[in-house]
Amino acid sequence: MAAHGVGFDADAFFSEAAFESPVDEEGVHHSFSQLIQEQTQDLDSYKEAIEMCPLETEEKSKDDALSLSGPASSVGADSSGSAADPLVERWSSDTLRVLSSMPSRTIGRSRGAILSQYYSRTMQLCRRRQSHRPSIHSFSRSARPSICGYRVESDAAHFEAEENKKEQLINNLQNLSVGERVRMLKAIPLNLAEKSELRRLASNKTIHSPSPHEIPCCSHFKDYIIIALRNGRYSWLSFVSSMQLWQTALKTVSGRFGTGVLSYFVFLRTLFFFNVFLLLVTGLFLVVPQAVRPPVLKKTAPVHFGLELLTGAGYFSDSLLYYGYYSNYTLQKPCSNSCGSHLSYNMPLAYFFTIGVAFFITCIILVYSMSQSFGQSFRVDRSKGLLTIKVFSCWDFKVIKKSSVKLQCENISTQLKELVAEVNRKEVKSSWLRCLFTVSVQLLAWFICIGSTVACALAVYYFSEYMHKDLIDHKHSCSNSSQTAESSGSVLLKEASLLALPTVVSSVNLLMPGFFNTVAWMEEYDSPSKRNYVAIFRNLMLKVSMLGVLCFHWLGRVAVQHPKCMDLQCWESFVGQELYRFLLMDFIFTMLDTLIGELLWRLFTQKVLKKKRKPVFDIARNVLELIYGQTLAWLGVLFTPLLPAVQVTKLLLLFYIKKMSLMMNCQAPRKPWLASQMTTFFITLLCFPSFLGAAVCVTYTMWTIKPSPSCGPFRGLGTMFQAGKRWVEDLATANTRFKWLSWAHAYLVENPFFLFLAAGVFLIVIYFHIQVVDGQRKIIELLQEQIENEGEDKKFLITRLQEIHERKRPISRRIRTMSEESSF
Repeated sequence: MAAHGVGFDADAFFSEAAFESPVDEEGVHHSFSQLIQEQTQDLDSYKEAIEMCPLETEEKSKDDALSLSGPASSVGADSSGSAADPLVERWSSDTLRVLSSMPSRTIGRSRGAILSQYYSRTMQLCRRRQSHRPSIHSFSRSARPSICGYRVESDAAHFEAEENKKEQLINNLQNLSVGERVRMLKAIPLNLAEKSELRRLASNKTIHSPSPHEIPCCSHFKDYIIIALRNGRYSWLSFVSSMQLWQTALKTVSGRFGTGVLSYFVFLRTLFFFNVFLLLVTGLFLVVPQAVRPPVLKKTAPVHFGLELLTGAGYFSDSLLYYGYYSNYTLQKPCSNSCGSHLSYNMPLAYFFTIGVAFFITCIILVYSMSQSFGQSFRVDRSKGLLTIKVFSCWDFKVIKKSSVKLQCENISTQLKELVAEVNRKEVKSSWLRCLFTVSVQLLAWFICIGSTVACALAVYYFSEYMHKDLIDHKHSCSNSSQTAESSGSVLLKEASLLALPTVVSSVNLLMPGFFNTVAWMEEYDSPSKRNYVAIFRNLMLKVSMLGVLCFHWLGRVAVQHPKCMDLQCWESFVGQELYRFLLMDFIFTMLDTLIGELLWRLFTQKVLKKKRKPVFDIARNVLELIYGQTLAWLGVLFTPLLPAVQVTKLLLLFYIKKMSLMMNCQAPRKPWLASQMTTFFITLLCFPSFLGAAVCVTYTMWTIKPSPSCGPFRGLGTMFQAGKRWVEDLATANTRFKWLSWAHAYLVENPFFLFLAAGVFLIVIYFHIQVVDGQRKIIELLQEQIENEGEDKKFLITRLQEIHERKRPISRRIRTMSEESSF
């Protein structure tokens, strides 16, 4: 009798229904207590019928053999109606009377209890109708099964009392307005036929039904307005739902490939929205004002088409794409004669605060998304009983188009396969020798992966150092040369050499995940989800090591050590060009991976090996590529304000290319598995290793590294951070009333204690939210365990009742019953 459920991934995207929170338990228990008191009063009238008495006739004994069986009968019963298993336990009619009188069996489906309960509620509603309208969320929902009335004859007085309650409920429903009556009928836990009967009786039993000519015109007009507003609201909700980006494509992916692959595309859509936000902020507050008032340039570099699109140098160097193009003065535009003043825009201050506010808002959105995802995964998605909801109430009856019906069937079928696989998956207990061997193999695999990652990081480090020295030597040779102009061949070679480091790093990011998958073949994991998490951690280790080496190269060598040796007039624009090249090469190598790893491998498998098998979509590799590219975009927004536009274009193309390749070249996982927390895990990786690392690097650049003296909005300053301090000092000098701003800036902005304090408070809030979610999860687990224990208690009590009844029966009847059971 104890129900055992499984957890299901009801992500915000692919779960249609909302589940009730356990915060409503207090109201439910209050309702149950009220109904138990009502049932106790009703049971006092026929208490004599509940007492057990010995059976005296043989017919009654035969009836006992046909009575409702115990828990074992649900397993051993034959569908053809043949002779029952002799081991099946049969309950006597007296035991059934006791069972039918239990409050837990009468609360959920007893019409008398339901009518009595909602009679009292409609009375309260009528009394409070003049003051305010009660909320429908305050009504409890009881849905316990009942065997009330099963082979138990109802008392005539009890039936008459039930009819009186029904009559009183109809009278109270009649006194309610139409909307309140509909809401009350929806909340009553009766079947549709009984609800229709109550609605019909409440509607027909009216004292006076006015004719249409007697209804005033204002009432007609009011009804028309309400109907029009309601239809407009429904149309707007339908339009908003249809305007969700890639909604149909995501449903198709979910139906064919499951929630694991779907989580990748949902994560890609999330990154797309983040970059659209960054593009809007930098475009409105930096790019558009500077484009309206462009600076005066000295002499533009000669145009060399071709590699400039890949390197971002040449023509793009003196454009809105990079940091060096932006002005370090206040942009002013003369106003009309009526206003008598000028419109001014402080570009250095706008640049500083735009980047800072953009990162701050992104951080808030990330933390909020992560907290929401944590709550969805651990509070709702892991709650038991969702399998029953998915089986019996997941179909959307508003779907009528054939294509939508087919898509929904595929989606439900795939999710049920994942649930069945999760239910059937059991932890196999192995011997200690087998466990020791498995752990040794896994440790060896991790040692190989960590060693190869360290080797790749060292290789990239020394190669970046070699390319850096080569660039310095090239600058010295050009400065010492007597030639006035470089030849076209040397210019082309110089531009091509700028792509060497991005090509090497992208090649490592392309080849190493395949090596990790090869090493993973010798490991043994219990579930595909665990295998995916291990692959994600190994790819994350590789990406973090690559980005760490590159950040040291850009902010250590280029920005601090050798900006003059490299003859760089604007090292910020050079770092921006590097980030542009890395982002573009990452996209190119991702397309090569899609072409070689999916398309050519499918053709080789089907044409050469003559197998129908297709490659499986590599979630770990593709997700870490997205995180790597997004980290580059966040690092480069300070040096390349238009880099989010490049990232938006990249993600837009990547979605359609990956989706087309997935449909053509990939197959669903051979073993279905439930990605219950994949989206939460991806958001967490995006927040802490990716965004936190990018924010630390940008903050370090703005607080400590000296800007270039001849370009950019912060030229002539010791650090970028001093732009705010200079603006506050100028404002206090111009107007003495703003002197307090300099004090506030010195103690609240320049003082690092305030920054650490704000970060500490922020982390404390995150910690408390995680603890609250974890506490709610534990409470749900305890409540589920309590429900299972109550089921076991009921089985125990029923068995004890049957044993007591058997002891009270005469010995002769027990011998006759045992002989009849042995005859089977």
